[in-house]
Amino acid sequence: MSSVRVDTWDACVDFPIFDAKTRSIKKSVLGRAGGVIGANESNVVVVEALKQVNLHLEHGDRIGLVGHNGAGKSTLLRLLSGIYEPTRGSCSIRGRVAPVFDLGVGMDPEISGYENIVIRGMFLGMSRREMLKKMDDIAEFTELGDYLAMPLRTYSTGMRVRVALGVVTSIDPEILILDEGIGAVDAEFMKKARVRLEELVKRSGILVFASHSNEFLAQLCDRALWIDHGTIRMDGGIEEVVHAYEGPDAARHVREVMAEVKRDG
Repeated sequence: MSSVRVDTWDACVDFPIFDAKTRSIKKSVLGRAGGVIGANESNVVVVEALKQVNLHLEHGDRIGLVGHNGAGKSTLLRLLSGIYEPTRGSCSIRGRVAPVFDLGVGMDPEISGYENIVIRGMFLGMSRREMLKKMDDIAEFTELGDYLAMPLRTYSTGMRVRVALGVVTSIDPEILILDEGIGAVDAEFMKKARVRLEELVKRSGILVFASHSNEFLAQLCDRALWIDHGTIRMDGGIEEVVHAYEGPDAARHVREVMAEVKRDG
């Protein structure tokens, strides 16, 4: 299996706000959640979403991202996916990337579930032929039966998530960039989905996963980054980072989950 490297050296991502006065916006949002507010040499308001990020990932890495909402986790995922380019510094990615942020992206409400399975798979880098070969397995996983022949607009939110999860967990990425957003399905189906997600992670060369669920992070990752106001505040083992971020009780739970995963091995 070929190795995959993601190199990000002193990378920064800034978002200029051209339609706001520097003084007023700094006064209203400075110190709240999110990136640091500043101004460039042209006195244009700039949100520093990521600052001086140094990150080196290799084949086999399983990285979880923790941090409050607006800390920069999603921005980092998009940087590693090639969606954002660094304002300063550089980001070098080698390997096929499968970015999974919004499970609904690439799905058309006017066509059938079967057709959406193919389109969603192609959006994630698979070929039409590959998706057709996986169709029966995905259909069985969703448990939607004849609904798959109906337009997606007739589906409930939970049914749409089932289709999206079926596709996502069938791909074979070299670099899997995953942002948790699968809370709309029932608990029993979620157990089934997690098994497939774990199998997906095993097939991936590199995993970068942002989640607010310490249990899920402990199941899928062995290393964590604490993102805080656009910077990597800490890089270490899952238990160590969660202890620093949330305290000893959360870290104890992570240790228990990791022990259980190791036993089930």
